[in-house]
Amino acid sequence: MQFGAMNFPVAPVLDEIETFSRLGFDYLELTMDPPMAHHRILASNKNAIAQALKTHGMGLVCHLPTFVTTADLTESLRQASVMEMHESLAVAAELGAGKVVLHPSMAGGMGAFVLDVVKGYTFDFFAEMVDAADRLGVTICLENMFPRNRLGVEPDDFKEIFNVFPTLKMTLDTGHANIDDRRGRRLKTFVDDFGPRICHLHISDNKGRVDDHLAVGQGTIKFADLVRRLKGAGYDKTITLEVFDPNREMLVASRERIRALFQDN
Repeated sequence: MQFGAMNFPVAPVLDEIETFSRLGFDYLELTMDPPMAHHRILASNKNAIAQALKTHGMGLVCHLPTFVTTADLTESLRQASVMEMHESLAVAAELGAGKVVLHPSMAGGMGAFVLDVVKGYTFDFFAEMVDAADRLGVTICLENMFPRNRLGVEPDDFKEIFNVFPTLKMTLDTGHANIDDRRGRRLKTFVDDFGPRICHLHISDNKGRVDDHLAVGQGTIKFADLVRRLKGAGYDKTITLEVFDPNREMLVASRERIRALFQDN
């Protein structure tokens, strides 16, 4: 089992590597967003980033851009977003990332009223990214989203996606799965139905309303039950603590709580 943390893209990446190394994390999850972690900036500093990771003995998982619109109804915006994703994927491969996290496209704006159109764009986008990732030797781990996204939210969404794209793996995000699901059924179903497809975890807590990115134990997610199910599925891969508390020690506390659950359950 390896534990990682995600950079804050407003901060210089090299500073974040130094911080997470000091806190004892095994790898950096590099979120490839501006202003400080756009793919062009990363490409221009790739040797320094690679050397810093090597010096600190850290691995790398990349998170492809979050704030793009890959199923936008305006073609020029959609195409620009898809190009940003392709270029980010190429840089992730150059940096040596073996797997990348990808968000499903969001049905924004008027897209909510023409979901079939948005879904078609989304599947076209997936097809392009899967083909590119296969050529680059990178594994895509598709992340479950919160209900506002409208696509890639429910287990049934992933059944359809995985049937069409059998090489895709899954990033299970605990915070996203918990929103608007007080009984935790969505999270349980993801693990029970897709255990072998889960290749990466995002761990954070919330109270079921918004994606708060709280420390483990500060919300309503039943992590002991989650870990029991993950262990039953044989999970032993990467776990990123997506705890966005300004006090970075909360990342460490959350990591140790999850580590203890895996050891004790």
